[in-house]
Amino acid sequence: MWKYGVVVGLLSVAFVAFMLLAEGGAAFNTSSDGINWGLAISVYVFLALTSSGLTFIASLSMVFGFREYYPIAKRCIWLAIITLGAGFTVLALELGHPFRMLWAMPAGMQYLSPMFWMGVFYMIDLVLLLIKFDRLWHDDWHSPLSQALSIASFVAVVLASGMLGLVFGSMVMRPMWYGSFTAVYFILTAALSGAAVIVLATYLAYGFRHENMPEPLRSMASGKALPKVFATLTGIALFSVVTRLWTGLWSNLDGLEGFHALVGSPAFHIEVWAGLLLPFVLMVAPALQRQARWQITAGALVLLGMFIDRYQFLVTGQAVPMFKGAWASGLAEYVPSLTEWMMAVLGFAIVFACYGLGEKLFDLASNPRHKVRAGAELKAA
Repeated sequence: MWKYGVVVGLLSVAFVAFMLLAEGGAAFNTSSDGINWGLAISVYVFLALTSSGLTFIASLSMVFGFREYYPIAKRCIWLAIITLGAGFTVLALELGHPFRMLWAMPAGMQYLSPMFWMGVFYMIDLVLLLIKFDRLWHDDWHSPLSQALSIASFVAVVLASGMLGLVFGSMVMRPMWYGSFTAVYFILTAALSGAAVIVLATYLAYGFRHENMPEPLRSMASGKALPKVFATLTGIALFSVVTRLWTGLWSNLDGLEGFHALVGSPAFHIEVWAGLLLPFVLMVAPALQRQARWQITAGALVLLGMFIDRYQFLVTGQAVPMFKGAWASGLAEYVPSLTEWMMAVLGFAIVFACYGLGEKLFDLASNPRHKVRAGAELKAA
């Protein structure tokens, strides 16, 4: 799997690099009087929040003590690292001059800006994840240092994903984004994205079959632990999406016309009905929730729904022109360019390549139960 990811990644980065060198910012279908942040930023938001969600799922065992989730903790940490790295890569290509941050941020520190703190907390999050993964690689699950890293990483990721929400929620000139609920919404839906990714990644590692999994992982996947968390997070996300839409349609505040355009979008209905409601039904139905094929289906549909959600949130939030009636009328239109789509492909190719390498090199299925069991067998012998 990782070889295909490397090939696709190299082809896509070569195309993106050529287009950016040849055309610069003109390679994007964004504009100063319409959609400023397009597909590339929505891919970054999707990957960054997915990374946050994976850390939340890992924290169930390593911070809150739910031991049944230990079999997926190490895999969650590795996936959190690579999805965040892929998100940073896409963001760097969209910025154009990312290395200017090395001196521009310290020299012109905007400590009152949520965007500044988003970058700071996500960098702290990445460093903590790397150190934590190194501890797990050396079978250090319960030392004081490992536990402190788990707690610090959880705090950092809450702050990082919350600050990412505040980047949008602080923009009063964009009523569809504005408000403290945006930060809460990002944190809640991040957890759902992380749950969907770990479900798909775990089944992918074992050929999409329960019987190929180690016993602790098989017990978790075929028991109630996984479906309960997945169903809860899906229900919360569905409620959040519906209430946000309801509030937007009910209000007559100028600038919320985008919610009416959202209702008329086929992609939005795919998100709600296929990407949230159907997986919720699958995960609460006793006859379906423990079956591998329905867990995989639910995970894939949720990921599709969350990707649509990030794109629709970003683009529809900018659809109402800020100078409506002056030189812009109606809603702004936007179709991503081929370069933007290839940047999205690059981000996902990085995740696939690095995940395949991780499965090959780092024994992502290891957990404290394996260690305890191996020690008991040696004593018995």
